[in-house]
Amino acid sequence: MEPINKVVSVVTPLDRKNVDTDQIISKEFLKRIERTGFGKYVFYHWRFHEDGSEVKDFVLNDERFKGSKILVAHENFGCGSSREHAPWSILDYGFNVVIAPSFADIFHNNCMKNGLLPIKLTVSEVEELLANGQQQPYSVEVNLEKQTVTGQDGKTYSFDIDPYYKQMLLNGWDEISLTFQYEEHIAKYEERVKQSV
Repeated sequence: MEPINKVVSVVTPLDRKNVDTDQIISKEFLKRIERTGFGKYVFYHWRFHEDGSEVKDFVLNDERFKGSKILVAHENFGCGSSREHAPWSILDYGFNVVIAPSFADIFHNNCMKNGLLPIKLTVSEVEELLANGQQQPYSVEVNLEKQTVTGQDGKTYSFDIDPYYKQMLLNGWDEISLTFQYEEHIAKYEERVKQSV
């Protein structure tokens, strides 16, 4: 995983509630076994008509938000099934951060384990970010170390994050990488076990 500390980007304002994982990545695209290549299918049925042409008024098809690394949405983001492909597809599309008032628990944990930073802000703070992003391209800086989101107008929002996950994201560690940080302790333990047998 890539380490995350500061992410500076225009926000993509996805003005929708209860975005479920089947809308994030639809079931017909889950046949791949690798973690890459899912970005082109993210929000597929919202982005494209049945004939494959773009839905012009969908936010991800708006040129102003191309290259955005920060997605902002309403509450209960990532509800529905527990598919890990949902954060994979969001990451592969190019987002590093998702900001919402609340997330489904399994989706939230899958984000942390795959290097996607989910930030919980209050409903009013998220609505403010959405409104700013809809009026004009609105840039923010996410600072994981300081646990802040700062808008281009200087408005700063603070967020909480579990210290365990914060350390993982700052260092770009997945759970296997984290285990390797204790490799010396594990080796000593195994040696003691061998000697006691």
